[in-house]
Amino acid sequence: MLTHIHITNFTIIDKLDLSLNAGMTVLTGETGAGKSIIIDALGLILGGRTDSSLVRHGTERCDITVTFSLANDAIAKQWLRKHELDNEDECIVRRTISQNGKSRVYINGQPVTLQQLKDLGNRLISIHGQHEHQTLQKKDRQRQLLDAFAGLQPQLAQVKQLHQQWHAKRQQLDELISKTKQRKLQQEYLQFQVQELAELNLQANELAELQQEHQLLANVDKILQSSQQALASLSETEQHNAIDLLQQVHATIEGLSETDARLTAVAELLNSAVIQAEEASAELRDYLKHIEADPTRLNAIEERLSAIYELARKHKVHPEQLFEHGVQLNSELQQLSQLDDNLQELAQLIKKFEAEYLAAAKDLTVKRQVAASQLSQLITEQMQRLAMTGGRFAIELQPRDEYHATGLENVEFLVSANPGYPLQSLSKVASGGELSRISLAIQVIAAQYNPIPSLIFDEVDVGIGGGTAEVVGRLLRTIGANRQVLCVTHLPQVASQGHHHLQVEKQVSQQTTITRIQMLDAEGRVIEVARMLGGVHVTEQTLAHAKEMLSQV
Repeated sequence: MLTHIHITNFTIIDKLDLSLNAGMTVLTGETGAGKSIIIDALGLILGGRTDSSLVRHGTERCDITVTFSLANDAIAKQWLRKHELDNEDECIVRRTISQNGKSRVYINGQPVTLQQLKDLGNRLISIHGQHEHQTLQKKDRQRQLLDAFAGLQPQLAQVKQLHQQWHAKRQQLDELISKTKQRKLQQEYLQFQVQELAELNLQANELAELQQEHQLLANVDKILQSSQQALASLSETEQHNAIDLLQQVHATIEGLSETDARLTAVAELLNSAVIQAEEASAELRDYLKHIEADPTRLNAIEERLSAIYELARKHKVHPEQLFEHGVQLNSELQQLSQLDDNLQELAQLIKKFEAEYLAAAKDLTVKRQVAASQLSQLITEQMQRLAMTGGRFAIELQPRDEYHATGLENVEFLVSANPGYPLQSLSKVASGGELSRISLAIQVIAAQYNPIPSLIFDEVDVGIGGGTAEVVGRLLRTIGANRQVLCVTHLPQVASQGHHHLQVEKQVSQQTTITRIQMLDAEGRVIEVARMLGGVHVTEQTLAHAKEMLSQV
């Protein structure tokens, strides 16, 4: 329940501290005094849009702080606990707006997002505006009212989720089908490419090995000549070959070492050199036995390399990448071959989601049908009280041509404002007064079934008067017996029905316009209701009439 409103520098309000009570509280005042400004401020607490024009002229920032008692509000308390914003049985919501239009939001002193504010606000306050009859003509709004009346939000959320799953898989299927149409040409081309590579039968690391062997065979004559010359110089020449010279030097130094031991190490090194030279000679002689020119093999390698380079050019890859390229093409071809399997699996999944969606949507339809019958009867009864004797109200569920996130049907409100006239769409009701009364009947019924603790009615009684206005006042007072009701009205018949009465005045002080609000006592209520009855000049007769109206509550 809304217990306190604190506002500073909001439009023409410089400062306002307002305490509110349970029951029905009416706000009255002259036209333009600023009654609806309070509702606008509460709308911002619900997450409404802001801009710099809302900041009072000449000030830097406006501040709106609203306090709620949650002693009997389990829904809001649960939400606050879930978001770790709870503060026992109290909730303080604050919103500030600076001159540059930037807004900040706090719940129980902690900064929160605008979406969090909206989520909480929709659990605390419900505002019914004077233009509600315009939005009521929209089918989507009509469906929302029916679902709210029947408490079908959980079922609707389930249907939306199942529809989203089904729709997402349908989109995947459409994309896959589109790919399948191009698959044949793509698959044929891939098969051709893969076949080319299969015929080449290139092995991993084969290219590097072929290049190395080619380099050897292409230079075999030079290698043979140079190796033979090296062997001759090392050991084959009869005079002055390297090994003979090393042996001679070794013998000389070894002999000298017997005289000077310091040459022993040199003699050992020369001995090792002789041994290594002899081993090198043997290895080189063996190498020459096994190497020979092979023009046939060289030609075969060159043809193989040429085939590899040519296919690499054709596939627009480097020769070194050709083997991995073939692996990738095989993988792509395999994926294309699996498309049929994927199509079948996806089609089965779509059938599953479709069946689940239809089951939930049909259950939602049945519940809507029951609720539509109940709500139609209740609104029809309410219309009789609102001077529409013989009027009828009905809710029609119109099947959709396709699956929809909100179910299998559209919801349309039908009305017959006068006896003997057929039901027709609410949007086709000609009389503005009739539309206002029907809208009010719908709002009053919807409010009675709304779990939100605080209901605000902003001039919803526009277009009615006389005895009907008194009926409206009584209806709102009845709602106020179980719920907090805040009602902005111009009608004395409605104002007299309030449990509490707030008067809004616009004052001009030092060339500045400000709005003041005060809680009226019994005498003040008589004067205000008399003003509403008689206009500027309040007479004894209007005062007496006002006292009579208030005494009959």
